[in-house]
Amino acid sequence: MRDVYIVGVSSTVFGKRPDTSFQELTKEAYLDVLADCGFANDGSLIEQAWFGNCGLSYWGQGGIRGQVCFTPLVEEGLFPEHVPIINVEGACATASMAFHGAWKDVLSGQTEVSLAIGVEKLVSPDDPGRVQKIFYAAIDQLEPQRWQDYYAQAGEVVGKAFETGPDRTVFMDTYAMQAIWHMKTHGTTQRQIAMAASKNHYHGSLNPKAQYRFEVSVEDVLADRVISYPLTRSMCSPLGDGAAAAILCSADALQNFPASVRDRAVKIRTSVFSGGKYRKLDEPGLSMHAAQKAYKATGLAPTDIDLVELHDATSYSELYQLEMLGFCEPGQSGALVESGATRLGGSLPVNVSGGLISKGHPIGATGLSMVYEVTKQLRGEAEAAQVKGASLGLIENGGGVMGFDEAVCAITILEKSS
Repeated sequence: MRDVYIVGVSSTVFGKRPDTSFQELTKEAYLDVLADCGFANDGSLIEQAWFGNCGLSYWGQGGIRGQVCFTPLVEEGLFPEHVPIINVEGACATASMAFHGAWKDVLSGQTEVSLAIGVEKLVSPDDPGRVQKIFYAAIDQLEPQRWQDYYAQAGEVVGKAFETGPDRTVFMDTYAMQAIWHMKTHGTTQRQIAMAASKNHYHGSLNPKAQYRFEVSVEDVLADRVISYPLTRSMCSPLGDGAAAAILCSADALQNFPASVRDRAVKIRTSVFSGGKYRKLDEPGLSMHAAQKAYKATGLAPTDIDLVELHDATSYSELYQLEMLGFCEPGQSGALVESGATRLGGSLPVNVSGGLISKGHPIGATGLSMVYEVTKQLRGEAEAAQVKGASLGLIENGGGVMGFDEAVCAITILEKSS
């Protein structure tokens, strides 16, 4: 197998963009990733594309999603004719699946240059019920009684009844139940969860691509509207629209690019996945298994990582994933966040982009937006949010729900080129 590099990344601004179409978001991210490579609107080197999306079927486009979104680009001569586009869906890990596919293209030697792109629209003024349908597609709809019984039994264990509400998705309730269990088992506090949220709102204020670009104090996080105790609104990711993309190439292809491209290339150390199951509350989650696979594949350890982008659909998720990824012992993540170590300037900066809490979470684009953020960091191009001396970055992105596990978890490790 051979080395694979990222030579271009892009992300639209995330936010509520109801008047921007899927095709327009696709074009914006695609032209921006070409510009980042220095390709000047010329995608002729791209041999394959992977298109990630979750919700287009609820706008009436159930199949050939990428082909439809790229048709205007082909007709304008911006995307090469006859290039195959592979459509992927993996709930909130969709864009990581697209990235993984492009990585395997190049890794296997079948292509020299491959494109990954994720596009999503969640804001739907014409059909407010559409977003619930998109999210509920990420949980078992063939046997819904199974997870309803599972959560009801877990609620009896944690002392928090499983109850859904019209102002939130079911996932917020499942995260809240896990947070309660963690608090009772390890002594984690609601304030520590709020500290993670406040930190990421601060980080988001530094990110021009973030949906939320304002600070929120710990006290204001705690005083915000309760979504599902102990989670308040400021601890939960918002709904938004957006797209992100990356262009990957082989080491051989990289040598044919100008120095301006070679000098900014970022090496992909690994891209691995693990699959979820209905686990017990006290059983480690699938992200631990994915992280262990990634460390084994690269010969790295958690202590080698300089910065982390992880899937904080809620701020409790950040605490939990810090433990699963091996950055602290079980039950110690609250203290780690409270210490300031995970803040910009700390020993392990986490979600310097603002995370899903502030950067936003248009689900089909999220994984590639994480790649965008870490790539910018490793290039030294993150400006006010730059992590000094960053050389290795880890990305954790989960998608779908199987009990208290995600259905799938992706771990990507990127390295600054020498």
